[in-house]
Amino acid sequence: MRLSVSRVIVVVLALAAPAFAQGLDLPAQGLENRIEFWKKVFTQYGEDDVIIHDRIHVNVIYDVATRSDQAARIAAVRQALDEIRDNMAAPDNLSIPVQQVRAAILANGVSLTPESIADLRDNVHTQIGIKERFRQGIVRSGRYVDSFHEIFEKQGVPSEIALLPLVESSFENRALSNAGAAGIWQFTRGTGRLYLNVNRKLDERLDPPKATRAAAHLLHDNYNALGSWPLAITAYNHGRAGMMRAQSEVGSEIAKVVGEYRGPLFGYASMNFYSEFLAAVDVYNSYEQYFGQLALDKPSTKQAVAPTVTRVAAKNTPKAHVQTAKAVVSDRYKVRKGDTLADIAQRFGTSVRELMDTNNLRNHVIYAGQILLVK
Repeated sequence: MRLSVSRVIVVVLALAAPAFAQGLDLPAQGLENRIEFWKKVFTQYGEDDVIIHDRIHVNVIYDVATRSDQAARIAAVRQALDEIRDNMAAPDNLSIPVQQVRAAILANGVSLTPESIADLRDNVHTQIGIKERFRQGIVRSGRYVDSFHEIFEKQGVPSEIALLPLVESSFENRALSNAGAAGIWQFTRGTGRLYLNVNRKLDERLDPPKATRAAAHLLHDNYNALGSWPLAITAYNHGRAGMMRAQSEVGSEIAKVVGEYRGPLFGYASMNFYSEFLAAVDVYNSYEQYFGQLALDKPSTKQAVAPTVTRVAAKNTPKAHVQTAKAVVSDRYKVRKGDTLADIAQRFGTSVRELMDTNNLRNHVIYAGQILLVK
C-alpha cells in the first residue's frame, strides 16, 4: 500500500445550511454535506487540483491530486478500499492512511459491507477545482445581476435564482459547451428555440436580456409543471420530463430525489445541480470571506449586442454570424401521418440523432401533428 498519510485528506464537512435559504422556498435540509462540498470546489480548490472523492457520497474526499499524478492516486485509493474489504474483521490491521479512509467513510454514514465497498470502489470520482473561475464569475456578475433580478421578479421567479449563471457559465456570455449550449444561460439549441430565435442568421441565446427573460420563462414553466422550485431548478439541467419521472417515482422532496432516484440519465451533474446552486449563492452572498475585496464589473449602459461565441477551452473558434432576422417557417416541421424520423432527417439534410437531440426525444416515436424543430 503506497498511500502516504500526507496524501490522504480526510474531510468531514460541516452540517450548517446556508442562511439565505431559510426565508425562501429553496430548502437545503438533507443536502448540507453536498452544499459544503461544492463550496470547497468553488473557494478552496483551484484549477490544478483534482479532488478524488465518491461520486454518490460527494463529501467523502479521499485525496487531492494533480493532473499528472491523478492516475496513481486513484489506484492508491482503490487499493485502500481493497485493504478495508480484506480486513473487515480486523480493522486494527489496517495501515494508518487506510484507517483514515475508513474513518472518513464511516463518518459520512456509509456502512462497511462487501457490497458497499464494491460500490465505493466503482464510484471513485474526480472533480476539478474551479476557485479561479468562480472568482471571475463573481466579478463579471456585476454587469448583470441587478437587471437579472428585476427580470426574474417581474416574471414571478425568486430573484436568487438569477444567480444560476454562476453555476452554468460563470456569467461568461461567450461560453459554448461541448454539448452546444451557448450564452450566459447555456441554452441548448433545442431548448433555446422554444423561447428564443435560434437559427442560422440569429442566435438570441447570446443576447443577455432576452436570454434571461427566456430562462425565467423556462424556470417558471418548470415550476408550474413540478410545483417545486428545487425540482424546477434541477429540471434546468436534467429536463422537465426527466424531473417529472423522478417526481413520480420518489416524490417532490429534493433531498429524497437526490438520494434515491437513479434514473438512467440522472447522473452526477443532475444529482448535484441544485446543491451547486445553493452553494454558489451562499458563497456569492459572503464572497469577501473567501476572496477578499473584489471590484465587481459595473453594469453596462449600452444596448446589449450578441457577441461572438467562444467554445470553452478551444484554441481556434469560428465566429458566429449574428444578424437581426426572425426565425423562418422552415425551422419547424409539422409531422404528417406516416412520417418517420428517418424520412424527416433525409428531407431536411440532418440526422435522426440531431433531430432527437434538438427536440429532446427519448425514442423514435413521433405522431401526426407534432411540431419538430428541424434546423
